[in-house]
Amino acid sequence: MNTPQHILNWQCGWWLLLANFLSGAVIGLFFHRAAFLGGYGSWQRRMLRLGHIACAALGMLNLIVALSPASSPSLAIGGVLMPAVCFLSAWRENCRHLFFLPVLILVAAVALILNGGAR
Repeated sequence: MNTPQHILNWQCGWWLLLANFLSGAVIGLFFHRAAFLGGYGSWQRRMLRLGHIACAALGMLNLIVALSPASSPSLAIGGVLMPAVCFLSAWRENCRHLFFLPVLILVAAVALILNGGAR
């Protein structure tokens, strides 16, 4: 087993996966109700699903990067911000205007990693 070289990404990855499991459990308690949060295609329900999958995908990406030679703390920051903005947008639709923040941070993280990242 490889020892994680980038502890921030390692910790963030596991916390995001835990958040994924917990948010999925909570959402799963009510998903069987057709009218839950306005129905399957409602804004709130779509944003909750997006936040849930963002936790899983960005958590796994952080774990992969933790074992790689190059990383970026921006990936951990963006990994936390993306699901947070999704969940906030489900709560208050005006929060959708904040999506540029995690997107810019995640794009910067990928650019830094491609450029050698924090070693």
